[in-house]
Amino acid sequence: MIFHTVDIARQCIERARTATGLRVTVRFLDAVYQTGRKYAADFKHNMHIVFDEYLPKWNYRAVPEGT
Repeated sequence: MIFHTVDIARQCIERARTATGLRVTVRFLDAVYQTGRKYAADFKHNMHIVFDEYLPKWNYRAVPEGT
């Protein structure tokens, strides 16, 4: 589906439900973020990246070492 407006995207997301009745809450952030920002110099040394099995390029977590 092509979302022509943010409101259409919000409406579609809000309709999502699970079989057990879990509902989705939608909140858009409309802040402007700085582009080209780099990660902290010691980030790769202090964090362990855990990639998801299903979509590893898109789904991953940064977990602090020792946890």
